[in-house]
Amino acid sequence: MNVLFFLKPKGELAYIYDDCSLRQGLEKLERSGFTAIPMIDREGKYIGTITEGDFLWSLKNKFSLDLKMAEDVPIQSVRRRMRFEPISINSDMEDLVTKAMNQNFVPVIDDKGIFIGIVTRKDIIEFCYKEYARKEN
Repeated sequence: MNVLFFLKPKGELAYIYDDCSLRQGLEKLERSGFTAIPMIDREGKYIGTITEGDFLWSLKNKFSLDLKMAEDVPIQSVRRRMRFEPISINSDMEDLVTKAMNQNFVPVIDDKGIFIGIVTRKDIIEFCYKEYARKEN
């Protein structure tokens, strides 16, 4: 099965640019309602994923939770605890499932490293469940 079958395209997602401030990133994350969002550069290349925990620990450790001071902090300076590894658009299902076992979602990049979307673990599990149910009937 092709990875594109599961892809949520970049245009439908919340993501943050790597040149934003810590405060901008935190506000974007809050508006999205998610606990983690991909980070890309202005050319669209995938940089990594930042989580609410990354923000929390950065605010606590650097600024004693002073959000006003976070306006001048580049988002790239926020230490990320986890590495959300992307997969290539040409990856197979085994690569996708292996990554999804340890991540809420799997970022997908094209051959040039450009972020094109994500595949959620929920969508993979839902697909597997439907396949299982179909074979049982």
